[in-house]
Amino acid sequence: MTRSRRIPVWLLVAAFVLVPLIEIYAIISVGRVIGAWPTIALLVVDSIVGAWLVRREGSRAWTALNTALQSGRMPSKELADGALILIGGTLMLTPGFVTDIVGILLVLPLTRPVARALLTRAVSRRLIVAGSFATAYRPGDGRSGPTYRGPNGPRPDGDTGGSVVRGEVVGD
Repeated sequence: MTRSRRIPVWLLVAAFVLVPLIEIYAIISVGRVIGAWPTIALLVVDSIVGAWLVRREGSRAWTALNTALQSGRMPSKELADGALILIGGTLMLTPGFVTDIVGILLVLPLTRPVARALLTRAVSRRLIVAGSFATAYRPGDGRSGPTYRGPNGPRPDGDTGGSVVRGEVVGD
């Protein structure tokens, strides 16, 4: 049974329909409370502060990534931080208060560890599912352990591994 890697329809509906509707509602609600021009000014100031924050945290993440690479350490935390800062910065470029709040939560160093843990869990789950075939069958050595278990079950010829004869196919 293959697992589909397509984006679920409900996620697309949420991204392209619900999020803009929520943003419009939030902007109108804030505008009713503080007025139209102060709302626009708040959105502009929010964007300027967000750009400054993304630049600062992005340069910190870049420095941490370089330090990890120079020390020979796997930069998994640094790469996750960079991805979260990129996603948060993109959300902060989108006009609106709700996406700005989510973006700030992804960019701030105090709240980023929570988002990093969620990201790590999501990526780990996908790698475990995608890696199940890679651990069951090791291409190149012709063996898979005691019994071959690929995505479609055992080999049709009943072979459980053993030696592989390498050769070349010669045309007529």
